[in-house]
Amino acid sequence: MSVHVPRDDVGAPRAQAGPNPQHLLTTLLGEYLDSADASLPSMAVVAMLREFGISEPSARAALSRLTKRGLIAVRGSGRPPVYHLTPQAIARHRVRMDHFLSFGARPPRWTGDWVTVSFSIPQSGQAQSGQARSRQAQSGQAPRHAVRKALGALGFARLYDSVWIRPGSDSGPVTQALRDILDDVDGARWSVMNTRFAEETGPHGPAAAYDLAGLASAYEAFLAQYSDLRAAVLHGEIDATRALVVRTSVMDSWRKFPDIDPNLPEHLLPAPWPRQAARELMLEIHSALGSLAEARLIEVATPYWPDAASWITHFQASEDPVATPVGGGG
Repeated sequence: MSVHVPRDDVGAPRAQAGPNPQHLLTTLLGEYLDSADASLPSMAVVAMLREFGISEPSARAALSRLTKRGLIAVRGSGRPPVYHLTPQAIARHRVRMDHFLSFGARPPRWTGDWVTVSFSIPQSGQAQSGQARSRQAQSGQAPRHAVRKALGALGFARLYDSVWIRPGSDSGPVTQALRDILDDVDGARWSVMNTRFAEETGPHGPAAAYDLAGLASAYEAFLAQYSDLRAAVLHGEIDATRALVVRTSVMDSWRKFPDIDPNLPEHLLPAPWPRQAARELMLEIHSALGSLAEARLIEVATPYWPDAASWITHFQASEDPVATPVGGGG
C-alpha cells in the first residue's frame, strides 16, 4: 500500500523524475509572478529557464504546453509571442503557494472521523468462452481505473482491495465522483460511509493504508539534500545567481509533500516524524534567499523584458502562516 496519488494542479504538469521544464516553469511562475497584467516576452522565459540549464527549444516547448493547459495565455498576435498568466492561474497560484508554505505549520484538528469508500465492479459475469470473459474483464478495467484515479485525486488511500479511506468527514465530492463514474456501469455497487476505527492505532488501523516509512524516507532525503545548503546560507556564501537556482530547487522539491503527505494526526505517525525538521529547513532557505533570487530573475529577464522589475516578486511564509507576495510593483 502506498501514499495516495497526488492531486494534480489544474492546468499544471505532474512532477516527474529528472529535469522537467514544464514543472520548473510552473514553479517559477508561481513563485515570482503575481499579476495577470504582466506581459511576459517569450525570450524572457527562455532566459529564466537558461539559468537552470534548460535549452531554448525545451523552454519554448514548455511555454507551448503550459498554454495548452491553460496556465498561461498568449497576449495579442505579435512576434515573438508575449504571454500572461490567466486570472484563474493567479488565484490558483496564490492558493497553492499558501498551501505549500503553510503545510505542516500546525497539527491538524483531529476528530477521529474518516470517509470510507467501498466499491464492487463486475469483471466477467457468466460468459461461456475465454474470449468473452476477457472482453468482459477488460470492460470492467476502465471504470475500476477511473474510480481509483478519482479516489487518489481526492486524497483517498487504499486500506484493502476495494476499501479506500481519507481523514475527515466531507463525503460530498467523492459521492459525486462515484456517481459520475459508476451510475451507468452495469452491476457496479458502491458505498460512501462516515466511519471511526474501533482501534485507530496498531497494524489494523487506518495508518496501514499509507506508506509512512516511504514518506519518512522522502523527508529524510530532503533533509540530507539541503542541510549543507542551509549552512552555506547561514554563512552568507550564496550569491544571487546561485540563490535563484537553489531556492527554486528547494521549493520544487518541497511542493510534492503537501500532496503526498496525508497529514495524519501525531498519534498515528511513527516517532520521530521528520516533517517539522524538513519544513524548518525549507523555510530557512526559502526566506533567506527570496530577495536575492528575485534580484537575479530581474537581472536575467530585463534585457528581454524592460518592465521586469515592476512585475517580478517573490512569495514568503508569513507568521499567520499564509504565504504573501513581497517586493515587485505588480
